[in-house]
Amino acid sequence: MAKIYDITQELFSCCVFPGDMPPSREQVQSIREGDGCNLTNLALCAHNGTHLDAPFHFYGDGKTVEEIPLEKVIGEARVAEVCGTLSRQDMKDLLKGGPPRLLLKGPAVLTVEAARAITEAGLWLIGVEAQTVGDENSPESVRAVHLELLGKEVVILEGLRLSEVPPGEYLLCAQPLKLGGADGAPCRAVLLEKTEDFLSAERENQA
Repeated sequence: MAKIYDITQELFSCCVFPGDMPPSREQVQSIREGDGCNLTNLALCAHNGTHLDAPFHFYGDGKTVEEIPLEKVIGEARVAEVCGTLSRQDMKDLLKGGPPRLLLKGPAVLTVEAARAITEAGLWLIGVEAQTVGDENSPESVRAVHLELLGKEVVILEGLRLSEVPPGEYLLCAQPLKLGGADGAPCRAVLLEKTEDFLSAERENQA
């Protein structure tokens, strides 16, 4: 059986991007208090924890979460260990001969030039461990990188946890919650070690 890596943050203890509402829960029914079941109400930002950005996040006419093809978030992915600010050439080197999904392990910062290399290569999905792409200390950088990626409908997966995952190629499953009309959604992202059966099916899908 293929090994499974859970690369998702626990939601209620997750990192929260500055200015976003942190997730919370309210126990509205409790077996301990004599109710027939436990029942919880949730309140959260669509971009809490490990989550996906839809084009609608930065484009008023962009696709919303439920309109993103599942083929983009399920399939072969490469995990690459990186550190620092990535240039256009850095990204082109990372993309050589790889699958259409790339996850960056480590403190990577995407520049607009690196984002442009991603869109020119036709990548389907880019994932990072940070809570945003671009330089989170520069709103202009964050906006510019999002506009470049989402304008070409590249799925952005943020808030990953890849410390236990060796660099290499895996099967990624990162389906977002089906929140109709939303600009983003939390997801339970996992990586599976690849098997030959999976590789055969993936090649057929991309043919």
